[in-house]
Amino acid sequence: MAKRDYYEVLGVDKSASAEEIKKAYRKTAIKYHPDKNPDDAEAEEKFKEAAEAYEVLKDPQKKQRYDQYGHAGMNGGGFGGGGMNMDDIFSQFGDIFGGGGGSPFDSFFGGGGGRGGRRQRRGSNLRIKLSLTLKEVAEGAEKKIKVNRLVKADGVTFKTCTTCHGTGQVRKAVNTMLGQMVSTSTCPTCNGSGQLVDSRPPGVDSSGLQSKEEIISVKIPGGVSDGMQLSMSGKGNEAPGGGPAGDLLIVIEEKSDDKLVREGNNVIYDLYVSFIDAALGASVEVPTISGKVRIKIEPGTQSGKILRLRGKGIKDLNGYGKGDQLIHVNVWTPKSLSSDEKNTLEALRESSNFQPRPDKNDKGFFEKMKEFF
Repeated sequence: MAKRDYYEVLGVDKSASAEEIKKAYRKTAIKYHPDKNPDDAEAEEKFKEAAEAYEVLKDPQKKQRYDQYGHAGMNGGGFGGGGMNMDDIFSQFGDIFGGGGGSPFDSFFGGGGGRGGRRQRRGSNLRIKLSLTLKEVAEGAEKKIKVNRLVKADGVTFKTCTTCHGTGQVRKAVNTMLGQMVSTSTCPTCNGSGQLVDSRPPGVDSSGLQSKEEIISVKIPGGVSDGMQLSMSGKGNEAPGGGPAGDLLIVIEEKSDDKLVREGNNVIYDLYVSFIDAALGASVEVPTISGKVRIKIEPGTQSGKILRLRGKGIKDLNGYGKGDQLIHVNVWTPKSLSSDEKNTLEALRESSNFQPRPDKNDKGFFEKMKEFF
């Protein structure tokens, strides 16, 4: 089933401010919260859908990528904002509703029987740069990368936090003229995990984690661009106490190519031919992303002519085919000539065929380029 537009999910316009997006999410989350809609699968699905939309739109970088590429920019090749679990979703509530996460209805009704419970800490994200060739950017690639991430050390054991007794939250009751008011906050001892390290091997820090090098296979979708950030869920640092791991954020770095220049989904190549080949026509070899190909230069080809190789460009990230390769023909003039060559050209100088006769309809290079974009 196709995903709905994130702005439609939250009921806001693309021009909505961060505060408007936050308020819209709060309203939607309360409406479809599982505590308010028990055993309602449709409501829970809309609750998750709203959380996923907010996760993207609250982040300026993710929002910009979504506005440019849509859902494909979020999860192309297995990356992006999808796949949030309920722990991920409830972890957002500290920002939206205040307190230690869990159910917003706890703070409304004094915590009576809601979804509250222990809030698991989430591991931190990792960020790496990945350099790709033009061919890998154009067609996609599978890369194996080394990542040093924090993981639970062997031999570490945990015990229940004595401050919050495993709930991850501490509550404070105050008697007022309106009755008893209960406030909830994250446990300061375990930081909301509900657990503390009981025993650990030598060399392991107080969180029970240690650094470990791992080889991770990454599938890069065709059509990514320089500076784009992709996300692999759960491949970041693990969390103390067994909470969900953070994400691995992969920043794309596009290597420059010696011969081809990227222009959106098209690639540009400057071809130099002799004026003899331009006058008589020729078959020449040109490089493309996928390898060398032969093209035909028609007799009488003028310098500045642009040839198109359809489908030889960059794969579109949203799946709308591929761009083209545009070949800019440059007629090369020799800088030094032998006596015989000079005599031959002198003999041709006065020929009417060698007198320039510019066509009034002939367009300049930049005007021609506009036709391709």
